Amino acid sequence: MVEEKFLIDSNSFMAPYRQYYAFDLIPTYWDELSKRAESGRLVLLDMVKAEIDKGEDDLADWVGKQTGFEICNHVTPEIISKYQDVLQYVQSCGLYKEQALQAWAPGHIADPWLIAAAAVNDYTIITAEVPSGGLSPKNPNRYAKIPDVAKAFGVRTNNLYYMMRQLGIKI
Repeated sequence: MVEEKFLIDSNSFMAPYRQYYAFDLIPTYWDELSKRAESGRLVLLDMVKAEIDKGEDDLADWVGKQTGFEICNHVTPEIISKYQDVLQYVQSCGLYKEQALQAWAPGHIADPWLIAAAAVNDYTIITAEVPSGGLSPKNPNRYAKIPDVAKAFGVRTNNLYYMMRQLGIKI
């Protein structure tokens, strides 16, 4: 059986760092996450790493020191093709307003790339985003959410606590 691999959204690093697992208060969390990175089950999209690096803060320093994270290059033919499918879905499924596509279409926006990479590589996306609920063509949403669009592509999504439980992280 192949072990589940987790593709981690930037918000699943930034929210813990800024809100509830500060390095100076709960270093154990970061130590445990670092140990689990060595398992080969934690994946960072190159765009997510770049986004974190832009912060030039303790989180960027910590991520930069980690050697266990697998880095997923988003510029492969398979991922680019799937990325195009993701944007086409947001544009044509009838569940989103034009501004949802406009928000996701710029090439530097990681959300559609996360879904594409996860679909191609069979990763589970770990994100703080939650499904919109009640999506309907009668009342299209202005914003696309990773869990909703990922579901249309058969991509699993879950939250940070799910990943911690799967990896046996306890603090």
